Amino acid sequence: MDSGMRPTGTHARGKVPKRSLVRWLPPALVVAALSAFFALGLGRYLTFQSLAGHREWLLQWVQRLGVLAPLAFISIYAAAVAVSIPVGIIVTLAGGFLFGTWLGGLYSLIAATLGSAAIFLIASTSLGDLLRQRALPSLRKVEAGFQENAASYLLVLRLVPIFPFWLVNLLPAFFGMRLRTFVAVSFIGMAPASFVYSSLGAGLGSIIDAGQAPDLQIILRWTVLGPLIALSALALVPVIYKRHKARQRDAR
Repeated sequence: MDSGMRPTGTHARGKVPKRSLVRWLPPALVVAALSAFFALGLGRYLTFQSLAGHREWLLQWVQRLGVLAPLAFISIYAAAVAVSIPVGIIVTLAGGFLFGTWLGGLYSLIAATLGSAAIFLIASTSLGDLLRQRALPSLRKVEAGFQENAASYLLVLRLVPIFPFWLVNLLPAFFGMRLRTFVAVSFIGMAPASFVYSSLGAGLGSIIDAGQAPDLQIILRWTVLGPLIALSALALVPVIYKRHKARQRDAR
């Protein structure tokens, strides 16, 4: 049937096509889960005080689950990231406390990457076209630049925590980045912070016993932030080079 013809049947009577309902189901579930999280006040469990108070229970939980403990940890962490619940730092600390610096950091990194990929897919498949249609002209200019240097821009956003984590998950979907590029760059870019916080979490027991609180601003110390900024600068080298070559061509 010609797509330009007027709809007939159930569509003509104003009923929403089933495919449209299915399309909006994932973002609706995300909004519902996020609303329930804040309505029930579950954020009170995502604090250092709560982690310190439940550390024995958490250790027993890991011991009971055995080899399934990492899978359970990754699943819970990934699900929280997928619905944009702000769990990153405290859960990564818990990962280091429960599994050690390297395994805890790896499990947290895998979970954050999986959760980010899930919300990226939801945004790109359910909301991407709508957001692009309503985009301001200024955002369209940014989109063109982002698409040309997608990996470099995303790597900078991942390495240096300038913008909220959930926003960095959504922007590449809005700008049409490929899933495989998003996953690969996110994994690399989130690795440094994941292992830094996991290392801090690995020493959590002694910190708690000393009656202290972990320094969650450790990522902003120059000894940590300096190398991240250097890596970010390297990530921007291809962008700067392309712009330089473009200006040379325009000057001819």
